Amino acid sequence: MSDPIIVIAVISGLILLLLVAGSPGKPLRMIGQLFIRFAIGALFLFFLNQLGGQFGIHVPINIITTSISGLLGIPGVIGLTVIQTWILG
Repeated sequence: MSDPIIVIAVISGLILLLLVAGSPGKPLRMIGQLFIRFAIGALFLFFLNQLGGQFGIHVPINIITTSISGLLGIPGVIGLTVIQTWILG
């Protein structure tokens, strides 16, 4: 019969191997996806400023507003517009 300690050690080793083998690509992929989201957020804000300029709407494009619009998408852009228009007014 197998010793339970050996079975647990083998299973733990396999889990550790899977964690180590799968990890090098994941952080780079996540950073790439985050960069793409930030770029899309900046484009959202750019188009908002171009179209909203006719109505007096201007949301500054900086790292905070870009990250909010990139991570939240269209609802984030709408939220930033509401904050800029009615709260900061």
